[in-house]
Amino acid sequence: MSILQTRRVHTPIQPQLRAGDFAYNSSMAHQLTTSYIEDSLSIFRQYKSLAERALEQVSDEQLTGTLDAESNSIAIIVKHMAGNMRSRWTDFLTTDGEKPDRQRDSEFETPPSTRTELMKTWESGWRILFHAVEGLKESDLTRTVYIRAESHSVMQAINRQIAHYACHVGQIVFLAKHFQSGQWKSLSIPRGKSEDFNLRVGRGEASQR
Repeated sequence: MSILQTRRVHTPIQPQLRAGDFAYNSSMAHQLTTSYIEDSLSIFRQYKSLAERALEQVSDEQLTGTLDAESNSIAIIVKHMAGNMRSRWTDFLTTDGEKPDRQRDSEFETPPSTRTELMKTWESGWRILFHAVEGLKESDLTRTVYIRAESHSVMQAINRQIAHYACHVGQIVFLAKHFQSGQWKSLSIPRGKSEDFNLRVGRGEASQR
């Protein structure tokens, strides 16, 4: 680690929530760092938490609900993300990110039948991802890895996956908000609360991440 890089030391802040507040995720508080790997890990954790806070708000039935015949359910999106993570991050530096035994099309069929099974699938994918990324050194960023035989620098491969997962987490949040409608608890800045949020960030009571 260079002298410019920093370690994250989280001191969770858990303010009392007032009516209309959103559920502030204190463990994701922004920390200044010049380490690409540390910041990438922070972003991965941010999106994992965002999806989980959306998943908590939907019923078991809504996990498999779709908007139309061409849409994926939340459960299918979770299954696909986990399958992608297993393929991309297993032996990340030494094998192609598209594993020979991956059956991608099956990720969009027959999701786990219970919430418990679904969350076990979800956690298994993230566990592989974090094991791989936490084991990287900054000097690894310029190494070459392959996805479907196409060469990527390690940094490019990480960026590719951050963008991919952010897209799918956005879909999960959209579906959860749609299903919950008026019962939805905002995961970002609620309407009409921007100024209040800015003040809370300034007081150290909330974070932009």
